[in-house]
Amino acid sequence: MIVAYGFANMLQSVAAARTTVHHTFDPGLLLRLASHRTYVVGLVFQVAGFVLAFLARRDLPLFLVQASVAAGLGVTAVLGVVVLKWRLPTAEIALLVLLFGGITALVLSAQPAPSKALGTAGLVTLAVALGGIAVLGFFAVRLHGSPGSVALGSLAGLAFSAAAVAARPLASAPSVEAFARDPLLYLLIAHSVVGQLLLGLAMQRGSTTAAVAAMDAAGAVPAAIVGLLLLNDKIWPGREWLAAIGFLVTLAAVIGLTRYAEPQHHHAVARDRQRAMVGTARGRAAPPSR
Repeated sequence: MIVAYGFANMLQSVAAARTTVHHTFDPGLLLRLASHRTYVVGLVFQVAGFVLAFLARRDLPLFLVQASVAAGLGVTAVLGVVVLKWRLPTAEIALLVLLFGGITALVLSAQPAPSKALGTAGLVTLAVALGGIAVLGFFAVRLHGSPGSVALGSLAGLAFSAAAVAARPLASAPSVEAFARDPLLYLLIAHSVVGQLLLGLAMQRGSTTAAVAAMDAAGAVPAAIVGLLLLNDKIWPGREWLAAIGFLVTLAAVIGLTRYAEPQHHHAVARDRQRAMVGTARGRAAPPSR
């Protein structure tokens, strides 16, 4: 699951960098991204990671699964260094080490347990959250550079967090028929689509690690709280301190990555257009030959 999300983040960021920057909350971006083979391959990895995470949520607490999804950021950074020649500052490398240390603590403290059902109030809350995230995304898409990456990535994290909350009880559906009829399935799909669109927009605006770290940071806390309060997520007795330390370290690491992450790619389309405009301007300004 961790490796699958790591590959997905890297491949989708490459495709997003090759697509014209969007300044509107336009679902058509997903169709344009789908025209890139790199993005499609990345999406396949993301679906694989999503399926593995969905199966894990059947018995494992959300604070562990969501933290494991966040660990994909570390895999993305390593792949970026090896494959795309990214340069990671020393501070970012240290934060990645902290990230994996925090996740290790969460693995040791999480107690497997089946989920409780999410009532009508929970369904309504997820539906309202979907509308709220979409409205905020409509305005956040106007931001540029790193602030845009962080804002849109955070909203993507909230959407994916809501999808995770829906997935936890949905994974315990007793039959395929009950699974297909459960409203949670359609809320999960809707939140996932909105989250995917927001993530694509975030990756277009600069640093991949900033966008993904913001997504993981914003998505970790709500899912963990809802899981512990409402969905029967459990911690091994006597290891509450380890879970708290692990969660805080993981959260601090992903938030820190939003601060230290540097822009790693430029938009090929925008760059080509700028070069063409400069070349045209020079051609017009050149004196006639004699």
